[in-house]
Amino acid sequence: MTHDLLLSPITLGPLTLRNRIVMGSMHTGLEDAPWHLDRFTAYLAERARGGTGLIVTGGYAPTKRGWLKPFGSEMTNRVQAARHRRVTDAVHAEGGAIAMQVLHAGRYGYHPFQVGASTRKSPITPFKPSALSSKGVDRTATAFAKSVALAQRAGYDAVEVMGSEGYLINQFLAARTNDRTDAWGGTATKRMRFPIEVVRRTRELVGDFPVMYRISLLDLVEEGQTWEETVELAHHLEEAGVTVFNTGIGWHEARIPTIITQVPRGAWRDVTARLKAAVSVPVCASNRINTPDLAEEILAAGQADMVSMARPLLADPEFARKTAEGRADEINTCIACNQACLDHIFVNKTASCLVNPRACRETELVLGPVRTAASVAVVGAGPAGLATAVSAAERGLRVTLFEAGSEVGGQFRLAMAVPGKEDFADTLRYYTRRMEVLGVDVRLGTRADVAALGGFDHVVVATGVTPRVPAIEGIDHPTVVSYANLLNGSATVGERVAVIGAGGIGVDVSHFLTHVETDLDGWKAQWGVGDPSLHRGGLTEPKPRPVARQVTLVQRKETPIGIGLGKTSGWAHRAVLKQSGVTQVSGASYDRIDDAGLHLTVGGEHRLVEVDHVVVCAGQESVRDLYDALAASHPSVHLVGGADVAAELDAKRAIKQGTEVAAAL
Repeated sequence: MTHDLLLSPITLGPLTLRNRIVMGSMHTGLEDAPWHLDRFTAYLAERARGGTGLIVTGGYAPTKRGWLKPFGSEMTNRVQAARHRRVTDAVHAEGGAIAMQVLHAGRYGYHPFQVGASTRKSPITPFKPSALSSKGVDRTATAFAKSVALAQRAGYDAVEVMGSEGYLINQFLAARTNDRTDAWGGTATKRMRFPIEVVRRTRELVGDFPVMYRISLLDLVEEGQTWEETVELAHHLEEAGVTVFNTGIGWHEARIPTIITQVPRGAWRDVTARLKAAVSVPVCASNRINTPDLAEEILAAGQADMVSMARPLLADPEFARKTAEGRADEINTCIACNQACLDHIFVNKTASCLVNPRACRETELVLGPVRTAASVAVVGAGPAGLATAVSAAERGLRVTLFEAGSEVGGQFRLAMAVPGKEDFADTLRYYTRRMEVLGVDVRLGTRADVAALGGFDHVVVATGVTPRVPAIEGIDHPTVVSYANLLNGSATVGERVAVIGAGGIGVDVSHFLTHVETDLDGWKAQWGVGDPSLHRGGLTEPKPRPVARQVTLVQRKETPIGIGLGKTSGWAHRAVLKQSGVTQVSGASYDRIDDAGLHLTVGGEHRLVEVDHVVVCAGQESVRDLYDALAASHPSVHLVGGADVAAELDAKRAIKQGTEVAAAL
């Protein structure tokens, strides 16, 4: 597929972009401290070097009370603006353009002196906001404009005003959070006044400087905006001087997933197209767009003029260049897992990327060329082994990859069978293609031993894990199935199934067992996404989710099931269990498995779960026999991935560890 539209230039006021690929705003944590400036600059410059048309930074507050967290990123004075010259100069040196996002957190601020449109507390932060006074609102609108002027002074090519995702501007727009009775609330028209004033005052200060406004198309919360209000706001903002609209879907507190793996690719393109049809300025599509093919389809269909991809540019900084060079099959595709990006940010850690652990560590995790092309044997082609092999080959090392099975992927190949994790296949496609390009000698169906590895300068053992078999009476009963055999298709199960072990794998297996395939409309109906012209905020009553089987999910722990899942995605996985009618049992002792089913003791009482099959997801054990044999005889042997630590399957740690070992060889 060609990508002529995606790669074509576009003009935004006085600014012409080299293509229509936008790296959307994502707060990384590098924005918050001056001592991270070198890392932040290197991170953005690498994306500019990779050909990105426009980079949008993480959010910078226009006032201290608008911080995302204490002493967080802000743009409020000339000293800060001068410091940012290093960032903008670095991006410009690579031929790129960069916009600073101005974001006031409002009641989403994680600090006790937050302010909002009202005193209504956010359900996702612990602090209750103070309501801005009428003069305070006026001063804040002016502060936005001054912050934009400082960004212009700092050398930015444009700004993005954050008006979606439930931050302050969005809070003013929705009756959910704006119960004011002054000139800034009380009616839809008055609620719109704040963003209009922000843009109007900005335009007065900065002339024809490009202003992108991120508009909330679907709030996906109760008492959100109607579609008519959204379009009316867009028209007012055009008149006030907006150059281009970027699009946002859902508030952070919404209980509908908008960007994680469960969300179908391109799920929100239709509502973006509705906005484009209603306005005269360019519109940028966003959310769950992670391939150049999909981006091109959206542009070709006339649904948007530009495409914003934040996490995909974390995953591969050369996304644009590879697309332009006809190498789209070499793109390291974002799998929308959130595990190393948003999950990190929401626990106050620096963002990175599961499939690209160099993201935000460009100055620390360096894959520099080697002086001598030493030979490297990598044993095992799971995520850790694949990351090691590709990273070592990129440095110029001579790599041979041994894999006992007939395919690469290991446990990752099992994961991609889980509904909503189909994108994981793209990671295996990426590694396979990169190994072809780099000339890695891949030996499938080959079990390496000590003798075969003796001639290599370095050996990296990535032999993975094997499912743990718990000591339960009847564990060898014919109704007992391993999760690995279930997911690889070598075992089938009946209509009533018990799942032993409720970690991440147990939750995934329960989803796999209950899932019934549906289309995009069906997915939206199950989550309660409705037509915003008919349903305020695009929120309607969810339709029941059809299920393929009756599943009982059991764990020994007494904590709620799924409590240890990802910060930004775990709630959605837990919701699917509930929607699918999965019976959840915590604090259980496993007594035995027999023809009658699974016998438990729960709270001191016997319980029989009558099932056709029992699927065991009771953890894993490292496979490290080869490493133990090599460690005493080989001068340079390394252990990575599940073979090193088999706690809970952790592709993030495995890929990071493999990359780090390759960087150190």
